Amino acid sequence: MGKFFDSMPKHVMAQIPQQKMFWVATAPSQGGHVNLSPKGLEGTFHIIDEHTVWYEDLTGSGNETVSHLRENGRITILFNFFDGPPGLIRLFGKGHAHEFGTQKYNELIPAEKRQPGSRAVIIVDVTKVGTSCGYQVPFYQFVGHRTRLLEWASKKEKADIENQGCKNGMREYWATTNEKSVDGLPGMIDAVRAEDGFLQGPRLGPFKKDDERVKASRSCDIKTLVDLKTMTGFVLGVVASLAYRHLLV
Repeated sequence: MGKFFDSMPKHVMAQIPQQKMFWVATAPSQGGHVNLSPKGLEGTFHIIDEHTVWYEDLTGSGNETVSHLRENGRITILFNFFDGPPGLIRLFGKGHAHEFGTQKYNELIPAEKRQPGSRAVIIVDVTKVGTSCGYQVPFYQFVGHRTRLLEWASKKEKADIENQGCKNGMREYWATTNEKSVDGLPGMIDAVRAEDGFLQGPRLGPFKKDDERVKASRSCDIKTLVDLKTMTGFVLGVVASLAYRHLLV
């Protein structure tokens, strides 16, 4: 049965960092499209206290969350457990978006800790917390975080630094692709105008390519399938042997 709390209990605050991904839901005030975005990159979600959380928002092809928060602030964050005991955590609250280059963004994300493509800090004042069973959520095996978005963003930011933010860089991408929501609400504003120290965060170091992770995952699946077939053959062999002995008796 579901339970509700006015703030995050200690057990919820302990469970959240163990999850590999989360979902963010927002919507316009009047009509429009409800948005639900999956998020997941190690070190991007943070708990300040039992009433406050924030996460580092990375650049994507859309910008619904920032647009919706700018208009009405409503937000829900969902965690569900893919391994271990089942469970769901919902954080309901009021969200605030602080774009790259603003004072609050710089306070929370210094340049040396910033992820490539990081465009905003989303702070949530948690007003209600819901927990429930999550019995319908299947088990999944975690292989690793994808790196393709970081690779792409790193190239965009390198182009910004080399071309003074004029062409084929992240600033241009924000100004053309992230300027509005699908319903026409204002999106990126401050980050497009950011000047001093623009995109001076660390470049990507060595990492394991996404396609290598996929191959590793598939090889594990194949090994599991082979092991299952071997075990099945063994069990069937034992059953057949026992049945044959029974006939002889």
